[in-house]
Amino acid sequence: MEYPIFQSIVNKIDGSLSKRNINVTKFRTWEEPQINAAGLEIMIDLSDTTHYLKSLSINFDWDRFREASLARQMEGTDKHPALKSDRFNTTTISPVIDVELSWHFKEDRCQPTESNGEANYRIQMASEWMDHASKKVNELLASDDIITRWHLEIDGDANGRYLTAINLISYFQFTMSELNSLQEVHHFVSRRLTHLLYRAKKIVEIVDESVAVPAA
Repeated sequence: MEYPIFQSIVNKIDGSLSKRNINVTKFRTWEEPQINAAGLEIMIDLSDTTHYLKSLSINFDWDRFREASLARQMEGTDKHPALKSDRFNTTTISPVIDVELSWHFKEDRCQPTESNGEANYRIQMASEWMDHASKKVNELLASDDIITRWHLEIDGDANGRYLTAINLISYFQFTMSELNSLQEVHHFVSRRLTHLLYRAKKIVEIVDESVAVPAA
């Protein structure tokens, strides 16, 4: 990977997760040279720890411009490969890391299995607990100043429409513009990862308290 600072961040996250009681089923970095982008994909299995959720995915997005911006402000990174290019060395982009958290639900447990005769009955029943959960989640994340939304996919059968995918997605941004050393970056990443995992755990609790599926 031609992103030594980001690779160091990835290694820090990997080490931190390995010390926690978390079932990580996917941990993969990626690069797209054509768009100067890189990232980290993490998948955590929740199927054995909660009744209504399958997994939590955490995606970290980065690029060469932010890598160069962070390298330029840090000590001891004068020979960073990105700084050899005027295109990246003169960038004014702030070193902000984007993080997407997505909770993947067990669709069969989050809506009635049968209709009561109305075409939208199953979706309507699911939307009622989702509205309740949204209010609780927004209260929890109010201080984070982030975007949270539902992603739903819908199909139909002889009894009407139903949900084939239920995902709750939150988008976080963390700026590293004040960090001046790799040690500071590692400390920052460790604290932010703890923050994200705490938020993730609280949202799991909100889901477990919110989902209510009446019989058809």
